[in-house]
Amino acid sequence: MDDTVVADVPRAIPSILADTARLGFGMASDAQTGALLRVLAASKPGGRVLELGTGTGAATAWLLDGMTADATLLSVDSAPDVQAVARRHLGHDPRLTLVTADAAVVLRGGATGPFDLVFADAWPGKYSHLDAALARVAPGGFYVIDDMLPQPNWPVGHQARVDTLLARLDACDELRLTRLAWSTGIVLATRRP
Repeated sequence: MDDTVVADVPRAIPSILADTARLGFGMASDAQTGALLRVLAASKPGGRVLELGTGTGAATAWLLDGMTADATLLSVDSAPDVQAVARRHLGHDPRLTLVTADAAVVLRGGATGPFDLVFADAWPGKYSHLDAALARVAPGGFYVIDDMLPQPNWPVGHQARVDTLLARLDACDELRLTRLAWSTGIVLATRRP
């Protein structure tokens, strides 16, 4: 088995990745992360999904590909030029609401939960405002973060932030989680019912 082979890539991915490269955006989620997100979204028929950090929409496309017709996705990003790629390729999907705002602001008041799946791929919801993000996860819902293994774009000293975040998640009695040393490094957690 080759776990780097991802089958059935969402139709919008090649165009999104081409625009991502033209933009010079180096933080799009990879196909392995996307494939996992698709499976998790598919496990929540009619679910409510929150994505913190739309980026150019790579993970957004995977989430939408797994969602049922009656599911909804609220995706937030603070960079309008980056999120414009997602808006161009995915904005026609009625299940998707794209919000251009700081995820911290949305977590403080605009993202009313509960959500069946929270993918935190931005600083807020991961390294700041963690409690607010976790509070939005429904019982039995998922909280997912990536980029937990060293990445070329990490700032100096970032490993200490990752270690602190992982320790906080490990200590959270409301969660059951697993760390996956796969893809970019995934933490998959579920809120205990």
